[in-house]
Amino acid sequence: MLNYTTFGTAGAAKPLLIAHGLFGSGRNWGVIAKRLSDRGQVITVDMRNHAHSFWSDSHSYDDLAADLAQVIEDIGAPVDVLGHSMGGKAAMVLAATRPELVNKLIVADIAPVAYVHTQMGPIEAMRRVDFTNVERRSDVLPQLTGLEAGVPEFIAQSVDVPAKGWRLNLDVLTAEMDKIVGFPDLTGQFDGDALFLSGAASDYVLPAHRPAIKSLFPHAKFAKIPDAGHWLHAQKPREFEAAVRVYLGS
Repeated sequence: MLNYTTFGTAGAAKPLLIAHGLFGSGRNWGVIAKRLSDRGQVITVDMRNHAHSFWSDSHSYDDLAADLAQVIEDIGAPVDVLGHSMGGKAAMVLAATRPELVNKLIVADIAPVAYVHTQMGPIEAMRRVDFTNVERRSDVLPQLTGLEAGVPEFIAQSVDVPAKGWRLNLDVLTAEMDKIVGFPDLTGQFDGDALFLSGAASDYVLPAHRPAIKSLFPHAKFAKIPDAGHWLHAQKPREFEAAVRVYLGS
């Protein structure tokens, strides 16, 4: 089973499960999870091949969704589910294939489509890091070159200092990159409430994607956070939290 952390105690509100994006971890969501736990339990997971969860040769969205389903069955269904980027795609597959496990769905800045971009740049940068003199996570930052602003600091959170390496299965993430940027063909549908929450400055969720979204999530609603990009929860955490809080409480 996935490694997961629980914040808060059971209350009137449904538990909220949060699934992080590629190269992330449940730890990245700790502040938001703690703040939202005033309304009920919040569970943050480490996805497979990330952080403290198990490593596997497969990183398909069918498998990632099955991992989330196992956690939900362990804590008790149904729950609200929030997923960002890769975690958002896993959450969509979960909702479409196991709708009985999901109460409300929030998809953060991703659509149920295949993208043409790749995430091999960060992987290549991570592979170039020499851990010989790394004594703390920040020591890798000067070596993480050629990346967008903020990405080195984000990636550095996955450094395993004692092991002199990464808490990421780089070999499998490389081999499965086509699946990660892609999206599986789904025949199911989620008839519950779904919110597609995007950064206004991001191009991950476009008007052209709405037919694909509506075909799987006919009751989908859309909202944008001003002045935020793909990492909307990190760039505008208070606004992101407020949007989630209002939607789940509606």
